[in-house]
Amino acid sequence: MENKQAADFDITGMTCAACANRIEKVLNKLPGVTQATVNLALETAHVEYDSNALTIEDMSQRVKKLGFEATLKPEETTDNTERRQAEIAKQRRKFLISALLSLPLLWAMLTHFSFTAWIWTPEFLMNPWVQLLLATPVQFWMGGQFYSGAYKALRNKSANMDVLVALGTSAAYFYSLYQTLRLLTDFHTDGVDLYFETSAVLITLILLGKLFEMTAKGRSSEAIKKMMGLQSKTALVLRDGREQSIPLEEVVVGDIVLVKPGGKIPVDGTVLQGSSSVDESMLTGESIPVAKSPGDTVIGATVNKNGFLHIRAEKVGRHTALAQIIKIVEEAQGSKAPIQRVADQISGVFVPIVVGLALVTFFIWYFAVDPGNFPSALEKLIAVLVIACPCALGLATPTSIMAGSGRAAEFGILFKGGEYLEATHKVDTVLLDKTGTITNGKPELTDVLVAGDLDETTFLRLVASAEKNSEHQLAEAIVSGVEKKGIQLSPVESFEAITGFGIRAVVEGRELLIGTRKLVQHDLPEMETYENQGKTAMLVSIDGTYAGLIAVADTVKETSREAVTRLKNLGLQVVMISGDNERTANAIARIVGIDHVRAEVLPEQKAAEVRKFQQQGSIVAMVGDGINDAPALATADIGMALGTGTDVAMEAGHVTLMRGDLRCIADAIYMSRKTMANIKQNLFWALFYNALGIPIAALGLLAPWVAGAAMAFSSVSVVLNALRLQREGGLSK
Repeated sequence: MENKQAADFDITGMTCAACANRIEKVLNKLPGVTQATVNLALETAHVEYDSNALTIEDMSQRVKKLGFEATLKPEETTDNTERRQAEIAKQRRKFLISALLSLPLLWAMLTHFSFTAWIWTPEFLMNPWVQLLLATPVQFWMGGQFYSGAYKALRNKSANMDVLVALGTSAAYFYSLYQTLRLLTDFHTDGVDLYFETSAVLITLILLGKLFEMTAKGRSSEAIKKMMGLQSKTALVLRDGREQSIPLEEVVVGDIVLVKPGGKIPVDGTVLQGSSSVDESMLTGESIPVAKSPGDTVIGATVNKNGFLHIRAEKVGRHTALAQIIKIVEEAQGSKAPIQRVADQISGVFVPIVVGLALVTFFIWYFAVDPGNFPSALEKLIAVLVIACPCALGLATPTSIMAGSGRAAEFGILFKGGEYLEATHKVDTVLLDKTGTITNGKPELTDVLVAGDLDETTFLRLVASAEKNSEHQLAEAIVSGVEKKGIQLSPVESFEAITGFGIRAVVEGRELLIGTRKLVQHDLPEMETYENQGKTAMLVSIDGTYAGLIAVADTVKETSREAVTRLKNLGLQVVMISGDNERTANAIARIVGIDHVRAEVLPEQKAAEVRKFQQQGSIVAMVGDGINDAPALATADIGMALGTGTDVAMEAGHVTLMRGDLRCIADAIYMSRKTMANIKQNLFWALFYNALGIPIAALGLLAPWVAGAAMAFSSVSVVLNALRLQREGGLSK
């Protein structure tokens, strides 16, 4: 029997897309692995596998055989800033040493050009043995990582960026070494062509590009760092009757946590003692603090404003709301968008093709264009090898996904994966649930109309008593409204909920029917008036006789009309789905500016409504509260769950809108469109560099060191373009 598990690894040693593709292919071929994805930008791997057929150690060892290190990520979300900073510092040292050794070689090279003949160069720098002395540490110490990477790739019958760099720089270095060693027999330097500066400057420029790339990639996970920065580092707990300040990781479920005014609430829990107002804007986006008293829930990382609170810890560590949010963002950043498959397929065959093109270029120059001129043909080969490194291609998609999903998360929009971030931009129809989505979902009792001999107090007592057993929000509004009037309720003798129509109950020996015209079998003209005002009117019959009407209204959210306008401005069709009758639904739709309404839709019919639009060729986003609307959210091309409160509807949809603000729907679609545009720009430039650079290098119009600079900075430009998404200002504030 299968035991499905998932594991996340930190992967070290990858240099380009070919490395990531190789690891991914090998992991996917392991028995028991159902799916494996490797992210070059994050340097991580996510593997879904059968633990009865495979262990974590098996996977780690298989990756190690490929020449990389795979270590299991800790369950708790950790900030790896220190590790990344150490890697950047190491890369910076290598670059600086390489630059110091390469600059004298570059200085000597300048004298070969007529337009720089006026530059004075010390004679000793022209000595081949001095150049050999300077170039050798750069080639084998600073450039050792390229040889190591190339060896690992070739040993596993694949090719990557390291192979191209090692081939190109080695060709220049060893040809120059050969020419230098000839001096031992020829004892002259005239006519000797040396390319030590080519190999050294190439390695230096590539190291500089890698340094910029690592620094920029570190910035692309800023959203995660910001969210982790919201967490409190310590907690004040009451243990053995004493107050103790302990690290957050040591808090356990059941601990009594003390939070002083102005302090951060460290964990999710329930208020036991004290009252205060709590700033929950980090989760809900609502700037007005929320009043908290005993029995209320509080969320970790929110800020206690003015009272002293005793809180029982109920969710700690990776189970807190904030940890779950961070986990969703990390998973989205580590996942692959379908468009990345294009880049993966290209980079998988790219290196062998480039090596072939470089060899063809060499032979054409050596035998046809400039017969017998080995140095000239060698230059062209080196330039083609170096300009064509597929680093930018491998970074084009994941860096944009990281930046786009991170920026969206800062505004409370959580995409569950790269595939959903990509698919959202295709949406052309948005279906909105009414109650709790367009409206506040907290209806209030507004009107009472009594018929016959009953007095209003008796009528309300009977109706509220009958509704008390119902879980429907409208029933809660009726019961709450009646209790506020000080009316005592009676016990219910029997109760039956009739889905889509209302309820049947026996109270004080009387049978009550409360609900629609069809249930009560009575038509009242006044109902239209209430329904045209956007109120939900329910008829009441007692012992088979019409007894009155009761109306409830759900107020529209302040931002709903603006949100609908924004969706229309994006060119989207907006449709409201409601279980209410047509008049009430149309009244709400008019208030917010929706033109298309599907009324009297039962909860189980919502998924069928979604399918109807899909059958018409529409790409549908369904927006609901993530619980009652779960079937419709799952059926839609993109399900957007409004999540407000501690238990966010994380599992219901493909996108979670944390703030419960409908403007976030437009923001999600806008961010998806911007991210996809950014990915396409990156892919275009990555391919453009190679499509333009390879022919230019093959024609002899590109010096090898210029080719190296262009290759290094192509990766940097792709990452910097992706980082523009982090400054995207089109989202709701």
